[in-house]
Amino acid sequence: MPLFAVICRDHPGKLQTRLDTRDRHLAYLKDQPGLQMAGPLIEAGEMRGSLLIVEAEGLTEVKEWADADPYKAAGLFASTEVIEWKKVIG
Repeated sequence: MPLFAVICRDHPGKLQTRLDTRDRHLAYLKDQPGLQMAGPLIEAGEMRGSLLIVEAEGLTEVKEWADADPYKAAGLFASTEVIEWKKVIG
């Protein structure tokens, strides 16, 4: 099954939104089959985005999965990109 990278960038100044929504976001992730790894992007020592690697049948499935993330529903993300990714090392 292919892997996909989900790359999300936060709106500037939305750290509190991220913190307020974090528990719902993590609970959502724990229920997702195919999630291989996930974590925040760090800029200037502050969480400002997310990177997730997801194994799934196809791009549409991952986009729908990403659209249901509580962070997205809370208006945290300025952008979300989903792109097929190939693991080479690790």
